[in-house]
Amino acid sequence: MHTLAPTWLWIVFIVFVLSALLVDFVVLKKQGAHEVSMREALRWSAVWVALSLAFNGLLWWAFAQDQSMAVANDKALEFLTGYLIEKSLAVDNIFVFLMIFTYFAVPPAYQKRVLMMGIIGAIVLRTAMILVGGWLIAQFHWVLYVFGAFLLLTGIKMWWAAGQEPDLEDNPALKLMRRVLPVSPRFDGERLWTRHQGKRMATPLLLVVALIGVTDVIFAVDSIPAIYAITADPFIVLTSNIMAILGLRAMYFLLAAMAAKFHLLSYGLALVLAFIGTKMMLMDVFHIPVLVSLGVVVGILAVTMVWSVKTAPRIGPSRSAGISAQ
Repeated sequence: MHTLAPTWLWIVFIVFVLSALLVDFVVLKKQGAHEVSMREALRWSAVWVALSLAFNGLLWWAFAQDQSMAVANDKALEFLTGYLIEKSLAVDNIFVFLMIFTYFAVPPAYQKRVLMMGIIGAIVLRTAMILVGGWLIAQFHWVLYVFGAFLLLTGIKMWWAAGQEPDLEDNPALKLMRRVLPVSPRFDGERLWTRHQGKRMATPLLLVVALIGVTDVIFAVDSIPAIYAITADPFIVLTSNIMAILGLRAMYFLLAAMAAKFHLLSYGLALVLAFIGTKMMLMDVFHIPVLVSLGVVVGILAVTMVWSVKTAPRIGPSRSAGISAQ
């Protein structure tokens, strides 16, 4: 794996991520279990986006000093495109998280800690997957074609499955956990384990954490190859991915209340995956510039979101109550 990023920039990124997680933990502990308001979610979303853009500015400056202005422009654009793709694909994650929380009737006050655990797991998991993926690409160039075909097929599958509600009862991971673990019938605060009728049992919150982890594994298989379609630089792939994940929790609470308004977004995400997969498969025949890729992704998402808002179905009393409960 080869990257042009200077060593000090790696160190700055690692220190930033660890510091961000530490601050998040301190804030979470200080606030305690509480329901995240739309205003708080909007504020934190803006903070994470601003920090990501600031890091991209630092990245541009570092490459301009260490390499050249042309390289700095290319790397900054690659980061921005990768960040946007990961943020876009994270929307599908969020809708699945919403379904899991609704299915288990997780109280809103507990959801913040569950998502924090999921983010830490996602950072560790995706770092490993990105490094392995970078090594595979460096050793076997044809792996990119496999990634491309996989993304194209995933996009087609997502298009056909759009609008259908997944059935958690048929989820093999959930079936396995229920078969292996005794689960208490109710929550015990934010605890993952409790005692019920004298026996040590897992709380439903442990199943929720595990399912969110499994969900992130599934979506990482899509999103990581998608960013490798933009750049083969593992530093850009890793930083754009992790920076997008850090803001996932705030993004969840921001979008959860508006889920019904973006009912067509899955179709847009399917088109994005199909486009990126096609780009990867054609990379040695026809090179699509990063700026063009960024424009296509932004265009697809913008059209889909605007069209979703214009054609959003009216939310009846029962459905509205279900969403507000989150």
